Amino acid sequence: MATSDRGPVEIRKFKLEAPFHTQNGGIIPDGWLAYKVFGSKSQSEKLALGSLKLTDKPVILYPTWFSGLIEDNEWLIGEGMALDPEYFDIIIVAMLGNGQSSSPSNTPEPWNGPRFPRITVHDQVRAQYQLCTHLGVTKIHTVIGWSMGAGQSYQWAVSYPDMVQRCIPFCGSAKTSDHNITFLRSLESALQLDPVFNRGWYSTPPQEGLRAFARIYSAWGFSQSFYREKLYVKMGFPTLDSFLVGFWEDLFLKKDANNLLSMLFTWIHGDISASPTFEGDYEKALKSIKAKTLIMPSATDLYFPPEDNQLEGNHIMNCEVKVIPSIWGHFAGG
Repeated sequence: MATSDRGPVEIRKFKLEAPFHTQNGGIIPDGWLAYKVFGSKSQSEKLALGSLKLTDKPVILYPTWFSGLIEDNEWLIGEGMALDPEYFDIIIVAMLGNGQSSSPSNTPEPWNGPRFPRITVHDQVRAQYQLCTHLGVTKIHTVIGWSMGAGQSYQWAVSYPDMVQRCIPFCGSAKTSDHNITFLRSLESALQLDPVFNRGWYSTPPQEGLRAFARIYSAWGFSQSFYREKLYVKMGFPTLDSFLVGFWEDLFLKKDANNLLSMLFTWIHGDISASPTFEGDYEKALKSIKAKTLIMPSATDLYFPPEDNQLEGNHIMNCEVKVIPSIWGHFAGG
């Protein structure tokens, strides 16, 4: 676990402006964002306690990814690492819907479960902007993210072009492709077809749906070469079946089904141009990005392929695309 110079960093909660209005007309009456700030004792610890705002060191914003928790982002943070809290104040912020920030699973009635409003990437970023404003952040040195975190990074660079100085999306996209949506719709169906799911009003977890969800995901998360070379053995799983159960089913059985569906909606509708400003003009939205941008796709990502990222990069003014040479598929970034 990444730490400050006073030990482990605690998760804090920021209360959103109430009610928080979503892009699709929904509301979260008393919403919040969960976050951590990593940095020096004088900055990050006092800030987390509400006695100081971020003003001195450059700020890095690092949103979470699909189903990921704050602690799942911490592997990139540490002394001498890419995200070094000695030189940066690093904010990890949990997505709405992930179970730590406001989500179907933790929102009081009547907005709980399937009544939780549909959240877009625009909503995620607008909520995070409220947090940054609260923390006194006026410039973001870098917004960085993997997978859905990458989508949020793109959206930040489009929504707040004069605030974001650098953008590093890895293994993600600025707009969810039709091919990607096909995969995501199959995940939705796996959950919704479990009779226990009961249209989202389940009293016990829909385990069969969650296991089917995991099995579908298993064919997409890693590449063909990963499976061909049986790299799961190096992860401690002697057989394919043990990997499917011990890694994939174990991963998603821990998740709440309504939370997963909430995040799937966000992912499916990811589109930086879906706003009154751009009215669906995707290329215009990409061209509006002022941040110095580094896009890093995995060479073998099955749903965020490098060629898609290169097409994005062609429309961003100050952009470099560097492909990660890996057979770990999408998980090359995680």
